[in-house]
Amino acid sequence: MLNGEKQIARPLRWAMVGGGRLSQVGYKHRTGALRDNTAFQLVAGAFDIDAGRGRDFGINLGVAAERCYTDYRELFEREAQREEGIEVVTIATPNGTHYEISKAALEAGLHVICEKPLFFTSQQAREIKALAESKGRIIGVTYGYSGHQMLLQMRQMIARGDIGEVRMVEMQYTHGFSASDSADKFEAQKWRVDPAIAGPSFVLGDLSTHTYYISQLVLPDLKLKSLLCDRQSFIASRAPLEDNAMVMMRYHGGAVGRLWTSSVNAGCMDAQQIRVIGSKASLQWCDTQPNELRYEVQNQPNQLLHHGMPYLDNAALADDRLGALHTEGLTDAWSNIYLKFALAMDAKNRGDEAALAAMIYPGIDAGLEGVRWVENCVRSADSGAVWVNYE
Repeated sequence: MLNGEKQIARPLRWAMVGGGRLSQVGYKHRTGALRDNTAFQLVAGAFDIDAGRGRDFGINLGVAAERCYTDYRELFEREAQREEGIEVVTIATPNGTHYEISKAALEAGLHVICEKPLFFTSQQAREIKALAESKGRIIGVTYGYSGHQMLLQMRQMIARGDIGEVRMVEMQYTHGFSASDSADKFEAQKWRVDPAIAGPSFVLGDLSTHTYYISQLVLPDLKLKSLLCDRQSFIASRAPLEDNAMVMMRYHGGAVGRLWTSSVNAGCMDAQQIRVIGSKASLQWCDTQPNELRYEVQNQPNQLLHHGMPYLDNAALADDRLGALHTEGLTDAWSNIYLKFALAMDAKNRGDEAALAAMIYPGIDAGLEGVRWVENCVRSADSGAVWVNYE
């Protein structure tokens, strides 16, 4: 169980690019990083494209005025001149800026934590992976939902054979907050439907990469063979970007999968879930009830496993924060992945490759795979919703 005690020698000196006052995700990053104040310390940032607003915001967070910078270039250059400059940076900016900022950060010798989807192309991701390896630095990708402990329980049970041979994977991440074009008038949404800034997709990259990574987390040995993607722009002005998509998948070994992602599921507040069906039983997890894992064995009563209980595997219990009596939520999940980022960075700094290899967290390979998955979905959809070999 986690209780905030330090797990590394000292907090890492941390900065943010983006994540300012008008950001939808900035506070999630800060609550994740600073929940265990023994892991990160926010000391600098370039928080906003409006430098004055960003400086005012940073000061209100407690960052020294002289360390609230105009942009990421000034941030990296000036911090490199300080004896105790930053060691890691979070990139919480629109998709189209991730590549250039990540590259600049690595060249400045910094560890990187980046929003998803990581980049526009898998080639960019491979280039950044090679650069990170040459610099001896870690890249973490903020698949925040993956920090829920019951997903690790799901992973352990599947690996142990509790559900038998995996046959089907059913996934969904939908909401209705973009059901009309009025949503596109807000600053936080405008860039998401602009291909020049968002990249080749809207909901495939913005939503379903979360759920696809969860499938990788709980099924690390299940590899895609081919897929078919059918995507729609129900709000015509969003074309060629989709606000709804359905993906069918075939895996090596014979298992099949299906994922529905949408921002036009009118009336739906949030529906993200994954169900893995085996030859003996099924497991189902939903982010609206993240403390529970549904275990259904054929010809037996259904079971509802609960977080924090002693019957869970050690891998799940290790991430528990509040105990079984109290409800945990998304902020706890973000805190878990940020703590793992810190542990990975510390291990990398110390050259402890054995410890690093044993860690489970969304790193550069998870980010690369998310970009690759979106590329294949777009290729299938733009070819007329046809089956394509997974490349």
